[in-house]
Amino acid sequence: MLFKYFLLWFPMVVIAIANGSIRQFIFTKFTGELTAHQLSCASGIALFAIYVWLITGIWEIESASQAIVIGLMWFAMTVLFEFVFGHYVMGNSWQKLLHDYNFVEGRLWVLVLIWIIISPYIFYKLR
Repeated sequence: MLFKYFLLWFPMVVIAIANGSIRQFIFTKFTGELTAHQLSCASGIALFAIYVWLITGIWEIESASQAIVIGLMWFAMTVLFEFVFGHYVMGNSWQKLLHDYNFVEGRLWVLVLIWIIISPYIFYKLR
């Protein structure tokens, strides 16, 4: 079952890229960069919520501990992807990549990561 949820992380990359495109081409046209980032974090959480709700309805999580493992696995995969792809493929500096983690400056990316960790458990409990 965990391997299935490993594979089910990959569509989350597509969701994140689509959400980033919405931020880039829509939100930033009407707001500043910080507000666009914040809106994108909110829409990302909402899109991930819909996705996780759907997949956990099709492939039920078997236990609370399994839900926690899935969330932690998705978190690790997300952060690894963000830094490896962001630095080595996109050429972003480490400083730029870490910038979105600065909650004090209004950067809300950490909330998305928290949601990625807890959403399998929340939807397991709701079902």
